[in-house]
Amino acid sequence: MSRRDFAQLFKFPISIMSTVSAATGYVAFTHALTWRLVPTSGAILLLAGAACALNEAQEYKLDAMMDRTRLRPIPTGKVSPLSVVAWSALLALVALASLFFLGGIVAAGLGALAVLWYNGIYTYLKRVSSLAPVAGSVIGAIPPAIGWVCAGGGLGGPILALSFFLLMWQVPHFWLLALRVSGDYEQGHFPTFVRAMGAGSLSRVTFMWTAAAAASALLLPIFGLSNSPFLGLGLAAAGAWLTFVAWRALRAPSKQGFSQAFHAINYYAVMVMGAVILDAVLGR
Repeated sequence: MSRRDFAQLFKFPISIMSTVSAATGYVAFTHALTWRLVPTSGAILLLAGAACALNEAQEYKLDAMMDRTRLRPIPTGKVSPLSVVAWSALLALVALASLFFLGGIVAAGLGALAVLWYNGIYTYLKRVSSLAPVAGSVIGAIPPAIGWVCAGGGLGGPILALSFFLLMWQVPHFWLLALRVSGDYEQGHFPTFVRAMGAGSLSRVTFMWTAAAAASALLLPIFGLSNSPFLGLGLAAAGAWLTFVAWRALRAPSKQGFSQAFHAINYYAVMVMGAVILDAVLGR
């Protein structure tokens, strides 16, 4: 397989996003870039990649029906589903063992919960319920908590606020993806709110949830993740920008608007995590 095939199999954008969120939780606790951040991030990247590859082995027949995914390595026959399952299991075990060494039973347990939720609950719900994105949002809340625990923290208010923000962010992220590729999901026979509600109604709901996600970021300084007024001001400014872009993009349903809002909400999540990291390191 080529490097592109590996990137598709392990869903590098998703895996890297999980890794960055875990690193955010780690640095938010330590207020420094310590050497343990490297193995912690590596373990999360390994675990996320293993879960994503396993998901592709679970759904390769459905992937073959959709234009967006039909050229992935398993549907094209470049690798067998069984070998992907075997390698995914091995990589996941290595990652969980690493998390146990770095953060103890809590970190390893959270990692196992993430895999179980993604490959068990969420992957199944995608096929039977349009509410799957809401349940799936839990997955995005787990990596920052793992990073925080591996840094030596407990599961208290500050990290729960960060995890809650990423949970809130994940839902409109999923819905905007569904709006962008609704035709593909119909080809794969996935139930979505686009079919149940229509693009117009889902656009309005997505905008409201996007605004709520932007507001939830303001909980970070309130719950003690930082005492810096600059972080609060930065989060407020970024949230106002996202809300405006989403309003302008979603007021009239269109593929271009869905794409603009999708990219904006992803940039926003990176902006928030970057702000948390910079505030933690520079404001120590």
